[in-house]
Amino acid sequence: MYNLSPKISASWDLFFHWLASRSGVELEVIAHAAPAPLSELWGRPDMGAVFMCGFPFSRLAADERPLPLAAPVSLADWAKGQPLYASHIVAARESPLKEADLVSARWGWTVRDSQSGYNAPREFFAALAGGQPARETIGSLLNPRGVVDAIRSETIDVGAIDAYAYQLLALHEPEMVAPLRIVATTKPAPFPLLVAAKQQPPEIVEALRGNLLSAHRDREGLALLAALGLARFAEPDIAAYDQLPARARTIDEALGPW
Repeated sequence: MYNLSPKISASWDLFFHWLASRSGVELEVIAHAAPAPLSELWGRPDMGAVFMCGFPFSRLAADERPLPLAAPVSLADWAKGQPLYASHIVAARESPLKEADLVSARWGWTVRDSQSGYNAPREFFAALAGGQPARETIGSLLNPRGVVDAIRSETIDVGAIDAYAYQLLALHEPEMVAPLRIVATTKPAPFPLLVAAKQQPPEIVEALRGNLLSAHRDREGLALLAALGLARFAEPDIAAYDQLPARARTIDEALGPW
């Protein structure tokens, strides 16, 4: 989910190699680049530590869910020291759009099972527009890079980018977000969490979970987290994820699909 560029992917690779070494669990870092569906990745029986969006996680029955390991806590102010994230509503840097103008803008979205790229901007728009339909919506743009490209090509006026993805780009690939301007930020939601396959033995799951939760107390682990814009990993609040389907239904009733 957050392999946004070769440079950022390399930072993640270093972190997961550290996790494998500290936990004594052999982890193979695999590429699963867009447009390969994330649902295929989440269905693999050999998942060791894989990011999963909270919305598809929340829609699975308890006995169908992969095993939650940990959720990141960003160093950014919007996280407020908690395993939360949001979406930035972004436009071209030279665009004169203000928040009130977004009702009449052309919106882009990523994929319909995304909290950050679909449900969060719809929830924001529904509150802003008061039941008024969007002028035009365009998708699926797949991921934050697709949103950036669509804005730069003037295919859309605004789109939502996962605030943590934006943070990573600003940290490692500032030229990618340089053409953008944050117009607004959505309500927070529980951060995408790292999960393991249900088939993994309990001792492997506990080793991975324990080392993720204590990574910030390890000198090397803390440095690797900082390179990823993270303060630490925290225990996921499963009850917070369970609230996401109800939020989505409220959006559907107010706005309908994009």
